Amino acid sequence: MNTSTILTADLLDILFEGRNKEYGAYQLRRTYNKRMLIAVSGMLALTLLLWTGYVIGSNSKDAMAQRWNVIDHELAKLDDKPVEKITPPPIKLPEPKPVAMKNFSPPIITDDKDVKPDEQPPDNEDLENVKIGNANVDGDKDLGITAPPPTDEGRGILQAPARHENPDSVFIKVEIESEYPGGLSAWARYLNKGLKYPQDAIDNLVQGTVQVRFIVDKQGNVSNVEAVGGPSELQAEAVRVIKKSGQWTPAIQNGKMVNSFKTQPVVFKLAEE
Repeated sequence: MNTSTILTADLLDILFEGRNKEYGAYQLRRTYNKRMLIAVSGMLALTLLLWTGYVIGSNSKDAMAQRWNVIDHELAKLDDKPVEKITPPPIKLPEPKPVAMKNFSPPIITDDKDVKPDEQPPDNEDLENVKIGNANVDGDKDLGITAPPPTDEGRGILQAPARHENPDSVFIKVEIESEYPGGLSAWARYLNKGLKYPQDAIDNLVQGTVQVRFIVDKQGNVSNVEAVGGPSELQAEAVRVIKKSGQWTPAIQNGKMVNSFKTQPVVFKLAEE
């Protein structure tokens, strides 16, 4: 660079003297100030835009909150006002019109000269669409429709008589039958422990099922025990076992404990050799 141009030359020109200015570094340094100005200006503009939006949003929220406060205040006023009850007027039904009636008394056989004009029986045409009675009444035609009575009086509604069951009755069929306490498993344990196989039946190889009928009362007590079926050699032992079985669970009928008949099978089976 000439000595005469050094004082007026730019610092970049001095630095890049004799170098390739088209490489890019020269242009970047040359436009550095311009690019920094654009970046700072853009940042300031964006910051101003965000701040303006925040201010507008805050004002909108305050205005909306004020509107809701006004609405809530008005609704509170409405709630404080007493609600007027509107009672509809009673509905008055029109009274039914009377039905036409013709006087038709049973005829009496007499001379024509003794019959007065107002005692003459009406013609058959006059008796159509009217009721037969003992007086003449003007009204609508009788269409065969019977109006309901104004009250319940005279409707002839009968109530079924209340059933009074004898508390000492013995039921044959019940809703829930009586049973041995503990169910079938407890009954099987009781038979295995208390049943004694008669020796005569063992000697004669007699086995089978004995049906025993008895009564279980409301307290669960057993009475009237008798065998009604099964081998005769085994019946006495089956009756004895039932009598010694203690209290049973009573039968249930209509939600109450009742006296009932019970038929209980007692099984006798010889052990296989």
